[in-house]
Amino acid sequence: MNKEAISGLILAGGRGTRMGHVDKGLQAFGGTTMAAHVLARLEPQVATLAINANRNLDTYAAFGVPVWQDDTPDFPGPLAGLQAGLRRCATTYLVTAPCDSPFLPADLAERLRAGLQAADADLAVAVTEEDGRKQVHPVFCLLKASLEPVLSAYLDGGGRRMDGWYGQIKVAEVVFDDADAFRNINTPDELAQLDPARPPRLADVVSCLSSYDPDALPVRDAQRIIREFVTPVRAVEQVALRAALGRVLAADIISPINVPSHDNSAMDGYALRGSDLLPDAPTRLKVVGTTYAGRAFDGTPQPGQCVRIMTGGVMPVGCDSVVPQEFVQVEGESIVLAPGVIRPGDNRRLAGEDLKAGSAALASGKVVRPADLGLLASLGVAEVPVQRRLRVAFFSTGDELRSIGQPLDEGCVYDSNRYTIYGMLQRLGCDLIDMGVVRDDPHALEQALVDACENADAIITSGGVSVGAADYTRQIMARLGDVTFWKIGMRPGRPLAFGRIHSNGRSAFLFGLPGNPVAVMVSFYFFAREALLRMMGAEAPLPLLRARSAAAIRKKPGRTEYQRGILARGADGQPEVRITGAQGSGILRSMSEANCMVVLHDEQGNVQAGDMVDVLVFEGLV
Repeated sequence: MNKEAISGLILAGGRGTRMGHVDKGLQAFGGTTMAAHVLARLEPQVATLAINANRNLDTYAAFGVPVWQDDTPDFPGPLAGLQAGLRRCATTYLVTAPCDSPFLPADLAERLRAGLQAADADLAVAVTEEDGRKQVHPVFCLLKASLEPVLSAYLDGGGRRMDGWYGQIKVAEVVFDDADAFRNINTPDELAQLDPARPPRLADVVSCLSSYDPDALPVRDAQRIIREFVTPVRAVEQVALRAALGRVLAADIISPINVPSHDNSAMDGYALRGSDLLPDAPTRLKVVGTTYAGRAFDGTPQPGQCVRIMTGGVMPVGCDSVVPQEFVQVEGESIVLAPGVIRPGDNRRLAGEDLKAGSAALASGKVVRPADLGLLASLGVAEVPVQRRLRVAFFSTGDELRSIGQPLDEGCVYDSNRYTIYGMLQRLGCDLIDMGVVRDDPHALEQALVDACENADAIITSGGVSVGAADYTRQIMARLGDVTFWKIGMRPGRPLAFGRIHSNGRSAFLFGLPGNPVAVMVSFYFFAREALLRMMGAEAPLPLLRARSAAAIRKKPGRTEYQRGILARGADGQPEVRITGAQGSGILRSMSEANCMVVLHDEQGNVQAGDMVDVLVFEGLV
């Protein structure tokens, strides 16, 4: 097909009644607008493009194509747009598509023209079959530009139906298999449902699991659901180099220079020409100068000459090798080195050997560490783009909880979970909103969740998600958003709530952790931590190490167990781990004594002394 014979026209001149009288083509969709999607799909199929619109003309003109208004007044519908296009069309054919059909076929123009020519027709129209019935799509058509007088006569006579003038011309119907490609988006609900950029729903994610059971969910399935449901926060800020420590890079850092910037010496010695080295006799070279780091030798050594050079010194012109000073004998103004001491090219660091100008020094998504600060400083980078700090609100629930400084009534306990969660979030570099203790009251809980949602990106709660928790917890969370409650096959920390809640146009991901202190830490590290890092734009899975078990550990297959341990070196110097003792989920002291956690996976059974197990080391985490 010769696309040079076809012009394309996007019909955007309608009123958008069902969309709320807004301009449908300019509604956000897939990270841009619906009209932009239609333009992108139609542009490769035609020679030129234009848009028919009657309002927001400057906005449509910003797409970089002509914008044509209706010539016939009183909004006679898409036929008026078609008329405007035919009157201005400079090619033999015109193909049309509506601004609210962002999935139109990539071969629409080609197939319509083939159908038109095969039938020797004036106009070709797309047809699909839906539920056994033929469906004609008259706004998806290709027609001869010479038909403008026929269409104008129909409009002048009061005709308004898109297919009402078909009796005066020869029409070919072209059948397409994919009915969804011609789907137009008419309402805000359809727009939200079909938008490829919309956040996923939990139901969409869990539908990928063949045996999803919220009352018996394996750890790995819960982790997968959370990973696929959570989306990064995209806000970026530019910070000074020192302020970037611990932050997540929002873009690749491209090196502006070669590192090193020049060929230089890898050690103290003498720079020489490799061609001067004798293969079977001592080599004698005259020393004609000295090169220091930061102060180069001005001259050019000749054959038979060398230059004293310090580590990091720029290689003199013509020199390609360095002999370490301890490998030579100094005799007056000359040095002598034995055959075979070095080879040509030895001990020379090439310009750009560490990093070439234009290459990525650090990748987007990396958490900036001290070594990274030094690397960036070596490139002369003073500011870096980083992800905005994640805002996390957290609170504990329960009438029995008291904050530090309050008297302990009978049956009450001090709230330790909030301090543990604070410490874990602080290590991640989040901006924290401590909302204290929320009592067991439906109105108080709902208000706390609403306040947290409107001020934070994520919410961490402890308590109130177990089987025995009040029913209103589930009702409130379900009313505020898309939240599910799980019983996970793990110990400790079986109950977990997860999802996203909404309030006043804001949303936040919710992690409802158990109330037992150890279960809070386990649930945070193995579910919330990776999700929060993902929201920050970083990928940092937990680093599990292998160690030898010092003693037998009882374990039934079918659930994942996390046991507190102490990792040390055994008598043979190899890593060895032992359990701290009682593993009750309320024994926080054992977590303080431990320096690691032994991870016993779902399918794993009893562990014998000497068996290898996975270990999560606390250093850097707690």
